[in-house]
Amino acid sequence: MDKIKDVAALETLYGTCSPASLRKVVDQLTPLYRKWILTSKLCMLTTVGPGGTDDSPRGDDGPVVRILDPKTLAMPDWRGNNRLDSLRNIVEDGRVSLMFLVPGSNNVVRVNGTAYVTDDAELRASFEKNARQPATVIIINIAEVYGQCARALMRAGTWSGKDESGDLPSFGDILAEITSGEVGGAPYDAAWPARAEESMW
Repeated sequence: MDKIKDVAALETLYGTCSPASLRKVVDQLTPLYRKWILTSKLCMLTTVGPGGTDDSPRGDDGPVVRILDPKTLAMPDWRGNNRLDSLRNIVEDGRVSLMFLVPGSNNVVRVNGTAYVTDDAELRASFEKNARQPATVIIINIAEVYGQCARALMRAGTWSGKDESGDLPSFGDILAEITSGEVGGAPYDAAWPARAEESMW
C-alpha cells in the first residue's frame, strides 16, 4: 500500500477545515468549557514517554478533575492496578491530552497541555473519600481546550442504550487465554466485583 509521506499530500485528500473547527480552540477554560468539564465524570488521559504512548480511562463519582484556575486542572490518581504507565510517562515527558465525556452527549471536550505528578499532602487530603486519599495528584497545565466533532460517537451509537456485550469475552477469559490458564478464568471474574468495591478509592 502507498504510504503518505508529507502533510501537503495528506491535506489534498481532505480539503480545508471549517472556520468553526479553528475558532473553537482556546488556551484556557471559558465559562462554558468549565461547565462542561465539571459535568464530566469520565475522561481518557493520553500520555507519551520513552517507551511509547499510553491511554488510560479516568473516572470518579463527581467531576473527574478539579479546576484550580482557568489554566490548571487537578486529577486525583485513585487506586488502579499499580502499573503506573501514565504516571511514569508524565514524570519522564509531561505531554498530556485529555478527552472529557458526558453520558448521553455525543460531543467531547479535549484538553492538551503538560502535566506533573505531586504527592503534596494538603492537596491529597483535599480529595479524601471514605477515609482514603489518592497516592498522588496529577496537575495539568492547559495549552488548548476545544470541542471534538460528535460524528464518531454518533456513528458508534455510543449512548444508544443497546446492549452489545452479549458475546464479549470477560477479562477473566482473556487472562486465562494469554497465560494458558495460570491466571484468570471464572474465579477471577467471580471475585472481581467485590475486589473492585473494596479498593475503589
